[in-house]
Amino acid sequence: MAMTVGLVAAALIAGGGSGAKIFTKSSARLRSLRLDQQLWWCLAVISVVAILGQEVVRTSAFSPVPGSGATDFDGFGDELDEEFDGEAPIVVPPHAVRRPGFETDRGPPAAHHPFEKPEVDREERIQEPVASVEKPRRQQEQWDEDEFEGLPSEDPEPEEAAPAKTSPSPSSNRRAPSGPQNYYMEAFSVVFLVAYAAKYFLGRKENEKIALAWAGEYAGKGSIFEKNFSLLGIGEAEDAALLMKEGQNVFKFYASGRRYCQGMLATMELKNRQDLISCLWYYVMPAKDEITIQVFMNDESMDNVVAAVARRKNAKAMSKDVRDLQQFATILTPSSRGKSLSEDLAVIAESREVSNDLLTDAVLDMALGEKTFKEHGANFVSLHLSDVYPLGVHRKLLQFKFYLPPANRMGEISRLIQMVPHFIDAVGRYKLSPQARAKVDPARQKSQQEALKQAQNARHEAMTRKREEKRRAAEELESRLSPEALRRKEEKERAKQLKKSMPKMRMTRAH
Repeated sequence: MAMTVGLVAAALIAGGGSGAKIFTKSSARLRSLRLDQQLWWCLAVISVVAILGQEVVRTSAFSPVPGSGATDFDGFGDELDEEFDGEAPIVVPPHAVRRPGFETDRGPPAAHHPFEKPEVDREERIQEPVASVEKPRRQQEQWDEDEFEGLPSEDPEPEEAAPAKTSPSPSSNRRAPSGPQNYYMEAFSVVFLVAYAAKYFLGRKENEKIALAWAGEYAGKGSIFEKNFSLLGIGEAEDAALLMKEGQNVFKFYASGRRYCQGMLATMELKNRQDLISCLWYYVMPAKDEITIQVFMNDESMDNVVAAVARRKNAKAMSKDVRDLQQFATILTPSSRGKSLSEDLAVIAESREVSNDLLTDAVLDMALGEKTFKEHGANFVSLHLSDVYPLGVHRKLLQFKFYLPPANRMGEISRLIQMVPHFIDAVGRYKLSPQARAKVDPARQKSQQEALKQAQNARHEAMTRKREEKRRAAEELESRLSPEALRRKEEKERAKQLKKSMPKMRMTRAH
């Protein structure tokens, strides 16, 4: 750059000199420009000095250093003058050695502890600058062409590094699934939702069809319940609904207006046909549609009777789970009379007299006999008569449980439905004999005493709990009082105790 500036300045000086000759011819008119000529001469002198200094620096760089031999600088001895006669030599400045630090190195941090100094061998510290000089970086070899002459125009092409051999990873060998495989989960979800919605509507219609089929068969015009009850359905209007829908699988029917009873409630609990998951579960655990008919007897119309009829495989569990059967009844052995109960059924009663009086030949001929049960008793579940029913508000109750057949075969349980009005009349007219009452009454009294004792214990526990809570509240209140308030309270209690300990005196007026 200094040489370029010098050459430009020399050219300007030459131009300035020729102009000065012209100006001297007309010095009379251009005397005001003498100051400019002096400035041009000063600039020319400075440029010449700069060129001489540049040449001195260049010659001193190629001169041998005193005290050093020719072997240290090959090519810079006696042949220096010959080289200057030809082209200018190529000058490559030494590579600047930079050691890694927080100002120059921007690489990742070292793996050693931040407070520990890395151990570096002495030989490595000595060889590191030498290696860095021998292998200069490519970006540091780019020099300014105006400042250094004779630099090679073309850089040596770097050797291409051999591609690193990388072992194929297992994940790279995997191929992404193509086609419809990417949408299996989405397609399954859509199909499941469509199937669930379709099953909901179809199952709901199926349950409603079964409930309406039962109501039309046994609660419609000319049916058995219309003949035995004066009020059917909900409400007193003629067009009142017969069934009350409490859920997609729960339907209820109510009837009232008959002697010996307050009313009748029939609850149909059907399978969850509207639920796809429940339908799939039924393949593992099969279930059936059930109907439970409860008759609420009048208190004066039913005597002390606890009896039940159930399938033999369920009788033992029923006698343990139902509280009134557990307290008063036992499983009876089959009787040896002419017409007997089916072998598939078991009787749970307080005495054999009650079972024989209530399970008459008419009942056996309906569905529970040895011959009729196989034909008409396939849908029978249980029969429960109790004057101390443990659940609900009504204590005296008759309960019948049957399976519901399909809608197109609802007439299969007609014999079982006929048992409902029959037992209403039979239980309403039945009176215990003195022998049976002598056996039943002590058990009832014992049960009442136990119930009374349990109620007293419950009241005592409630009073004790209430007293304890009151005492705890008083102690908490005393802990918040100030010492002065506590002292006044103690004095008040002491006065009250003193007043109670004093003898009572009555004052009489003398006549």
